[in-house]
Amino acid sequence: MPDLLVKLYDLPNAESSLMGSAGESVRFRHAMAYEKHQIVNWVGEHFGNGWASECDVAFSNRPVSCHIATQRGAILGFACYDSTSRGVFGPIGVVESSRGQGLGRSLLLSCLHAMAVVGYAYAVVGGAGSGEFYRRVVNAVEIPDSIPGIYIDKLAE
Repeated sequence: MPDLLVKLYDLPNAESSLMGSAGESVRFRHAMAYEKHQIVNWVGEHFGNGWASECDVAFSNRPVSCHIATQRGAILGFACYDSTSRGVFGPIGVVESSRGQGLGRSLLLSCLHAMAVVGYAYAVVGGAGSGEFYRRVVNAVEIPDSIPGIYIDKLAE
C-alpha cells in the first residue's frame, strides 16, 4: 500500500462534514488524557495491538493527537496523527457496525484540520489501505516509490 500526500491548506470544510455524519447524536472531539487506557484498549480490541500502540503514542503529544467519535458514551471510531512519525496521519478506524455513515470522513477531516492548525502544510497518509477513500475525501495523491514506506518490519532485518 503506497503512502499518500494531502494538502492541508486545501481541505474541505470540517464543520459541515461533522454535522452531517451519522446523525446529531454522534460527537467528534479530541481524546482526553484521562481516557487513554479506555481508548487504547478499545483500539486494541477492535483493530489490533499495532494500531493500539500507535494510538498510545498519540496521547503523549501536546495537544493529544487522537480524535474520537462517540455516541451516548460508546466509542465508534478513532483517528490519530503524529504517532508513527511527525506529519503522518493514521491509523484510523470505525467499528464495523457504524461504517458507511460518514464517521471515517469526519474523523479524517477533524485530524487533518488539527494538523493544519498546529502548522503543517501537508500530511502523509502512511500505507493507505483505501487510497480511493482518501482521493475522494481530500484529493490525496500517491507518493511515488513509497512502498513499503515506513511500515517495514525493522525487527526482521
